[in-house]
Amino acid sequence: MSTNASVGKNAIEVHGLTKRYKNLAALSEANFSVPTGTICGFVGPNGAGKTTTIRMLLGLITPTEGSAHVLGFPVSEPEKYLSQVGAMIEGPAFYPALTGIENLRVLATMGNIAQERVAELIDLVGLQGRGGDKYKTYSLGMKQRLGIAAALLPNPQLLILDEPTNGLDPEGIQEVRDLIKKLAGEGKTIFVSSHLLSELEIISQYIVMLRKGEVVFSGPIEELLFAQKPTIIVKTEVLSDLEKIVAIAEAAGHPAVIRHGEAHIEGPHEWAATLNRTAFEAGIVLSQLNPTMPNLEETFFEMTGAR
Repeated sequence: MSTNASVGKNAIEVHGLTKRYKNLAALSEANFSVPTGTICGFVGPNGAGKTTTIRMLLGLITPTEGSAHVLGFPVSEPEKYLSQVGAMIEGPAFYPALTGIENLRVLATMGNIAQERVAELIDLVGLQGRGGDKYKTYSLGMKQRLGIAAALLPNPQLLILDEPTNGLDPEGIQEVRDLIKKLAGEGKTIFVSSHLLSELEIISQYIVMLRKGEVVFSGPIEELLFAQKPTIIVKTEVLSDLEKIVAIAEAAGHPAVIRHGEAHIEGPHEWAATLNRTAFEAGIVLSQLNPTMPNLEETFFEMTGAR
């Protein structure tokens, strides 16, 4: 097992990383770094290149151009760092007829890992009392938890998780959130891809955002959010009036868009009072007028064009 001697301030370093399939660039000249001991969210619309990136970091596919280092080692030599990396990508695969504990014991034996670790992890991921049940009887959420336990078997320095909260109810999502924060508190680096942007905003210190195979932002999450303009979110009693609200906003020089049955207007919070008065004069009844600072979801839509 490799030591941590080569690990510097960044657990992941990516420079000009590119992957082409014939004429299609799944990832194009990506540059980003993930500081050691942090939680880094990895976001982008479907098809943006997230899975391709993760597969290159794990040595599963070879880059077309560029370089990447994981725990100080190049991705061209995955055997030097994979013993210190735990990963769960594209849904965990287990033997359906074996119990959760038996599945982990098989993986522990294959990885030459102490069997005592299995019981610890069953408790850690919240599967107490269900570890003796067959995997085929598990709910999707329980399967996700077992997948995280499997990724943690080697006690890795770097944990790469692809949609770890998939299929979980709100209580399960919070348990996984708390688990990720606990692991980061122990010094592990967590690189987590998720569609639940509100969750990533709560736990992440850093964000890497992809759009059409290109990195559109990489850095501290506060830096991303502080750079965005304040927003006024408006709902109208009559849904068709949203178009009129957008027209009022744009006529006043404030870009606006309708999303999820709401008008999202770029503008200072003080302008909300003017908008309210103008809407009233136009016979439009507002059911919500909410000045807000942009959150990660709002910023994601703005920067990626996703809807």
